Amino acid sequence: MKKAVKSDKAPAAIGCYSQAIEAGNMVFTSGQLPINKETGKMPETPAEQARQSLENVRHVLEAAGSSIDNVVKTSVFIQNIEDFAEINEVYSTYFNEPFPARSCFEVGNLPLGALVEIEVIATK
Repeated sequence: MKKAVKSDKAPAAIGCYSQAIEAGNMVFTSGQLPINKETGKMPETPAEQARQSLENVRHVLEAAGSSIDNVVKTSVFIQNIEDFAEINEVYSTYFNEPFPARSCFEVGNLPLGALVEIEVIATK
């Protein structure tokens, strides 16, 4: 059985998808853009955008009864691979050993002109 997850602390989905889905003891988030829920805007730098995306991930996971500590897999989408080190520096402050498995992709475009988008899979 699957159940939609919604956090009022993270931006609403901008399309026909859920912020996350719970299935059994797993939580699958949709890609979280770096939109600040309070202002509706995105920060400018890749590092600031990574931080905001991860904060949005954290809020969605908490709404599902999980946490950033339960993340087992991440997918990080970045517009410019040259920003990898800057984004990784922020990313490393959110996760502890054993670190989640991760994929990182340079992509041509992200929704709303974002520089970073992050999705995760976590346990409850």
